[in-house]
Amino acid sequence: MQDAIRREALNWIKEANYDLVRARRSLSEGDYALSVFMSQQAIEKAFKALVIALKRRSPPRTHDLVTLFQEIHELITLPTEVIDRLPEISQYYVSARYPNAGLEVPSERINKAQAVRALEAAEVVIAIANKTLGVTQSN
Repeated sequence: MQDAIRREALNWIKEANYDLVRARRSLSEGDYALSVFMSQQAIEKAFKALVIALKRRSPPRTHDLVTLFQEIHELITLPTEVIDRLPEISQYYVSARYPNAGLEVPSERINKAQAVRALEAAEVVIAIANKTLGVTQSN
């Protein structure tokens, strides 16, 4: 059972690392809406990997980064500025993908500064999750 839990957590963090690469690539290509969404996904998957590994149970079925962080906040430490960005980044799960879900045309309205803030937070979360789970990445 321990190996199954570890494998599941490693699968989640592996996908989080891939999403981080996608967020970086989208930012460099100027696709800011996709970049913020991929940053949100990277953080979500990293948090879920940590819930699985540290709490030894399935993560909540939510995309809310604040809720997911609350599950593990006593087990990992994030910088205050990253914690403060979680509500903003969390809403990109919907608002960066769907017209009129906050913005009429997200692909035209989400800007580089938003994408940079989301990516910076994702990089910190992924680095901490990788270290916590003993994963080395060359992304």
